[in-house]
Amino acid sequence: MSDTSIQSHLTENPRAVGVLFTVAVLLSQAGNVAGAAATTISGP
Repeated sequence: MSDTSIQSHLTENPRAVGVLFTVAVLLSQAGNVAGAAATTISGP
């Protein structure tokens, strides 16, 4: 898919821009949650 077809698709479907932004935010938050859950306790 070329840049012009992506740009024209997003121009025709402005709701897709919001969806892509929301997915990007959720993925960045999921990384933080996974990092916090991966903490280890090293002994008594």
